[in-house]
Amino acid sequence: QVQLVESGGGSVQAGGSLRLSCAVSGYTYNIKCMGWFRQAPGKEREGVAAIPTGDGMPYYTDSVKGRFTISQDNAKNTVYLQMNTLTPEDTAMYYCAAASGTFCSSYNWGSRNRYPYWGQGTQVTVSS
Repeated sequence: QVQLVESGGGSVQAGGSLRLSCAVSGYTYNIKCMGWFRQAPGKEREGVAAIPTGDGMPYYTDSVKGRFTISQDNAKNTVYLQMNTLTPEDTAMYYCAAASGTFCSSYNWGSRNRYPYWGQGTQVTVSS
């Protein structure tokens, strides 16, 4: 099994920044793709960003391009999501997710079904 634990959420004003962390543990040798998703009240869970665990380009949903950066520290088994210039529309529960088998690709990184492992989520609230 794979365990994911998110941290770093909180409340900020619009224009502020937060950095989310996802600590990965357990049977991680076959993890190929790490993703961040978010779910706002009344909305479906959507992919925010993803990164292959090896070398490879990250992926972002259009609404966060240029503001969010996904990165990983393999030595610490941790994935980060740096979020800058936050807006109230970024308010949501943010979830870390992990996928095994094949690396992220442009056509599947944002599919929830791609990821069998999920964290419990961390709340991000942005006030105007």
